[in-house]
Amino acid sequence: MERDSQLELYEVVANRLKEAHARVRTLQVPEGVRMALSRKLLVVTAAAKHDLADAARRLDRLMKDLDEGRFPEGD
Repeated sequence: MERDSQLELYEVVANRLKEAHARVRTLQVPEGVRMALSRKLLVVTAAAKHDLADAARRLDRLMKDLDEGRFPEGD
């Protein structure tokens, strides 16, 4: 049963990551900001390989920041 819930969480995180990548791609922000957001998404993706629950929490925070217009500073 736990395996099923883990698979469901993986599917949710994977779909949300695809959504987040699409949102970042279409944002009207300077390239440095877009690159910083892309790096954050890569960190979440890497985290998903080792700790899916942590990756889901990180992705939740990132999506909330995007929703509220809080972006990292670019290089």
